[in-house]
Amino acid sequence: MAMNVGHGGEEADVMVDINTTPLIDVMLVLLIMLIITIPIQTHAVKLNMPAGATPPTTPPQVVRIDVDFDGTVLWNGETLPDRNALEARLMGVAQQADQPEIHLRPNKLVKYEYVAAVMASAQRLGAKKLGLIGNEQFVD
Repeated sequence: MAMNVGHGGEEADVMVDINTTPLIDVMLVLLIMLIITIPIQTHAVKLNMPAGATPPTTPPQVVRIDVDFDGTVLWNGETLPDRNALEARLMGVAQQADQPEIHLRPNKLVKYEYVAAVMASAQRLGAKKLGLIGNEQFVD
């Protein structure tokens, strides 16, 4: 008995699919080579810490400078009449051996020129510890 597998009078079906097995093998080899050759990345930050330093026993002195929406400058809640008064106080802070921290808190509606003038005066007179606080009010 013979079996007809379709090679006779009928037209043979042509295989139109590509053989993807070699392609997958090559891609896996390339992937493994890439993984092996990538250097291990460390996300460490190297710091030079002082060896025997002790933390300060007293909290730092803080000076709070507020700049109101109209450009009015307040020093620890006290309104300063003009820029000369501000610079006189900043000069006193800058001349101290252990300078206090200056926390500058601008109002949300104040023009930048007023805040920039306070920061420029502090820098020019030698105040080293100046920081902006209250930035959460600017987040929408």
